[in-house]
Amino acid sequence: MKRLATALLAATLSTPAFADTLIDNANGIQIDKAGRIERFSGLIVGDDGKVVRVVHAGDEARPANVSRRIDAQGRTLLPGLIDAHGHFMSLGFGALQLDVTGTRSLADLQQRLKAYAAANPQAKWITGRGWNQEMWRDKRFPTAADLDAVVSDRPVWLGRVDGHAAVANSAAMKAAGVTPSTKSPAGGRIENGLFVDAARDLMDKAVPPPSSSDLDRAFAKAQEILLGYGVTSTAVMGTPIDYWNTMVRAGEAGRMRMRIFNYAEGIEPLRTIRRPTPWLYGERLRMVGVKLYDDGALGSRGAWLKMPYSDKPDTRGLQFHSDAELLALADRAAAAGFQVATHAIGDAANAQVIATYEQLAKKYPGDRRWRIEHVQVVDPADIPRIAKAGIIASMQPTHQTSDRLMAESRLGPDRLAGAYAWSTILKSGAHLAFGSDYPVESPNPFPGLAAAISRQDINGEPAGGWRPAERVTFETALAGFTREAAYASFAEDRVGALEPGKWADLILVDRDPTKVDPQALARTETLETWVAGKKVWARGASVPAERGK
Repeated sequence: MKRLATALLAATLSTPAFADTLIDNANGIQIDKAGRIERFSGLIVGDDGKVVRVVHAGDEARPANVSRRIDAQGRTLLPGLIDAHGHFMSLGFGALQLDVTGTRSLADLQQRLKAYAAANPQAKWITGRGWNQEMWRDKRFPTAADLDAVVSDRPVWLGRVDGHAAVANSAAMKAAGVTPSTKSPAGGRIENGLFVDAARDLMDKAVPPPSSSDLDRAFAKAQEILLGYGVTSTAVMGTPIDYWNTMVRAGEAGRMRMRIFNYAEGIEPLRTIRRPTPWLYGERLRMVGVKLYDDGALGSRGAWLKMPYSDKPDTRGLQFHSDAELLALADRAAAAGFQVATHAIGDAANAQVIATYEQLAKKYPGDRRWRIEHVQVVDPADIPRIAKAGIIASMQPTHQTSDRLMAESRLGPDRLAGAYAWSTILKSGAHLAFGSDYPVESPNPFPGLAAAISRQDINGEPAGGWRPAERVTFETALAGFTREAAYASFAEDRVGALEPGKWADLILVDRDPTKVDPQALARTETLETWVAGKKVWARGASVPAERGK
């Protein structure tokens, strides 16, 4: 009997472990290495969560070594989408605080503030974000007096949609020690309770810092939102140490279900994180770069322009750094081995960043993948310099649909040639990575895909598209949210396509994006989200269907 048991055990140990999973009956779509649409019918996923093989129509129905079959029921299967530029913790906090996104007037904002204050009497500070005066009829910035008229008994601090301006009530300014005699700092502006760019620091330091539990809640909320939109990886721009520690805490606890490529908030975090980190927690977390700022935003007239604003000729926006200062900051990050990503929206800022990277490219040869974040307004004469310096253009298609009327007003018709110029930048030879800049825009990538191919918003406006010559093909748009977004963060050998050896990060959606018009594409819904071969989110499920590794 003992010999029989031994023999059975030996036989068991010698039998191959058929642990691979076949996902079949799928309408698989991805972009191949040549930039063309590849169609496939299924995937074989190993027990390590990586793709073993892509199955095409006509391949054997039941490949060897498969122990489990999952029927995709003919649904469309895409690689997990990657957002090349977002603000992860801000997304989470925004969902947990006062949301004034989409307000159509100052009165609308005031009503939301009033309702929130009544519903949250225990809140010592009322913080929130999302207002955009460009959506209001008079386009007037809100003031401290506007907030005081609703809430005067406790501090209120509400950020503009782009994060580059915020308005405070009188109680908040008193708590921060800001008085009528407080001068605007370099790179910032104070005006009637409005704090723009560098001036925000005067108020931000007075806001009570979030607790560890607050940070954990924001992390969980942001992850839930992104997975629900089919975003399996994201580059996070501007990560301070407390946010990084929150992500590490989630990784240690097994709560990290997606992949996050972090870019430190300036040079300060380098005191703690001196070099880029290795991939952590099943290659779900990494600190890969440093995020710098070179100007503000167009909506708050903080973007630094070469010529005065068309609708306010007494200003060219805000220059954050001298040439020498920006070079010194970028050089310090590059010397430590970090990828450098710099925010630049105005044409003067973009020119300065390009010149900085041109100098760094000579000092640091090789594949450094310098990044410019937004690249919204560029002097056409500067565009050919982007690719030559090895710069990645990290752009956000939905900014164009949100900004077009404001951009026309700010710049005037004669300076739009280099505005949101995706096609021109792509044709110059530069890599083009797409994202959303959430929570400035919705993290949903499908309106971004639709905007990229149509230059129209979700309602089809304007007819024919805004400056339609800058549209890109569907192949380019999908690559921008997959292969190119992965490349932009040195992750192309791990994600961005469903290929042998890469992670089986994928989504199932409710329609074939190649067979619908742009407005229908924008309304695509994610049905299931998978990371490393495990289902981590499903529409209608109260909890993730399977926990990530």
